[in-house]
Amino acid sequence: MRPFQTGLSVKKTEIMLTIFTRLLDCFGPQHWWPGDSPFEVMVGAILTQSAAWQNVEKGIANLKAAGMLSPTALRQAPVEEIARLIHSCGYYNAKARKLKALVEWLAESCGDDIVRLSARETTELRQQLVAVHGIGLETADSILLYAIGRPVFVIDAYTRRILTRLGIAPPKETYDDYQRLFMRNLSADIQLFNEYHALLVRLGKTVCRKQPLCQECPLFDICPQNKAR
Repeated sequence: MRPFQTGLSVKKTEIMLTIFTRLLDCFGPQHWWPGDSPFEVMVGAILTQSAAWQNVEKGIANLKAAGMLSPTALRQAPVEEIARLIHSCGYYNAKARKLKALVEWLAESCGDDIVRLSARETTELRQQLVAVHGIGLETADSILLYAIGRPVFVIDAYTRRILTRLGIAPPKETYDDYQRLFMRNLSADIQLFNEYHALLVRLGKTVCRKQPLCQECPLFDICPQNKAR
């Protein structure tokens, strides 16, 4: 198969599905997102900002052990105590304040009832999440996809890097432009978006790194930027 190039008359849907199929065949299902409840997934979405997941798991385990993995408990706890428990996640003081902002918003917006929260329209809910301190577009979309169950594609640094190297990044390269590339060319399927995002993260972490291991890449023959051609 020829490398993807700007201007080729290949349908974008075919390109996006080819990438997904190659990654799934190579890496298999990734079983994302770990979490015992929607609220735990929300907490994880904040703690994983600029942090490895194994360190996030330590922070969540500490919160559970302290009986603080609930909106009420986090609202009542001092910021300093939360920061101590999530120390492994990095930026723990800032993330403690972000968790405080999240649970205050949950109380005000839905009385901590995530089922009630889930009844809201996706665009409205996304706007409300982004307005919460410490929740940007990527974190908001992670919450929408993994906690609320909405077909919203999450864009992260790995996805940007991979699509740029494949030569199919959107011209303006904004978050929303990257997201539209997926959402306009794939079925609005929660499981597909979940698995696709997880597979891109896997590829970005293990193969398509800052210094890529191109010969190990399942997209090697369709990537115009590989270093081993």
